[in-house]
Amino acid sequence: MDSLFDTAEGGEDRGERLSELARQVSVCTKCELAMSRTNTVFGSGDPYSPLMLVGEGPGENEDATGLPFVGRAGKLLDDILAAVSLTRDDVYLTNIVKCRAAVEENGRLRNRQPRTGEVNACNPYLQAQIEAIKPEIILCLGGPAAKTLIDKNFRITKDRGKWYEVFGAKAMATFHPAYVLRQHGEDLQNTKRLVWKDIQNVYAEYQKAMERRG
Repeated sequence: MDSLFDTAEGGEDRGERLSELARQVSVCTKCELAMSRTNTVFGSGDPYSPLMLVGEGPGENEDATGLPFVGRAGKLLDDILAAVSLTRDDVYLTNIVKCRAAVEENGRLRNRQPRTGEVNACNPYLQAQIEAIKPEIILCLGGPAAKTLIDKNFRITKDRGKWYEVFGAKAMATFHPAYVLRQHGEDLQNTKRLVWKDIQNVYAEYQKAMERRG
């Protein structure tokens, strides 16, 4: 695809490129999600990090704050990163869609999975983020992100924990923190064990990338 930054090459740094892209996202009306959003949720973190985490989309807390991965799922993500001595300032966080996908139920909005058309409408922004950040490692959080970036037939229970190559980066998928929070008993323990294994493997690649950078 043609770069959203084709007219802004040259000396522009990643922060400037991402700021311009965030401005474009903030006024985007390419899909119906624009009609019900409070804030767009573009991304946050270190644009020079070798590690990029990509989730599904904003929820209620993210829509209210304009920040990715807040609330209970965000706290769990912080804990997962902390387990390998990382913080959200050490990585770059974003989602495949930048507006909350929700449906009204019993008088209030409930999160729903983004529709194919909504994901496709937002995909150029995600690709432009990847192009600007040039991550060496991409961790997809959940099946929708993996289907978007790795393979449309990706199955999170079968294919998580494996390495793939996308956009010149090594990519892996693990369970989304929100999915982990929905588990109970033995299922919860098994899921946490798998996520721990995945984040350790991702951190090993992160360390290699940082060593290459000196």
